[in-house]
Amino acid sequence: MHLIKFSSEDCGTCHRMSHYDSKVAEELGCSFISVMLQDTEMYRKYRKILLKQYPNKEGMGWPTYLLVNDPDGDFSIEGELKGGMPKGDFRTKLADLLPS
Repeated sequence: MHLIKFSSEDCGTCHRMSHYDSKVAEELGCSFISVMLQDTEMYRKYRKILLKQYPNKEGMGWPTYLLVNDPDGDFSIEGELKGGMPKGDFRTKLADLLPS
């Protein structure tokens, strides 16, 4: 499983969560991919995944995390987390999305 974080450089909540989100994802066995909307190359690479979940970007949170199988191929979105939350809540919610 891959956890893709869509965020923005000027988002304070995104920055605060960056202190622990990748570490928690890796501890739970996910690879972590950070996509800053300002990073044109990364954004282009993963844009199709974001637009499948949010065709016109309405309803996105900052940050938005998508749990994805095979992000570089025939991907499927297995779950999402959006908005800021404390580390413990993030860990619990992500663990609940993962297959047992």
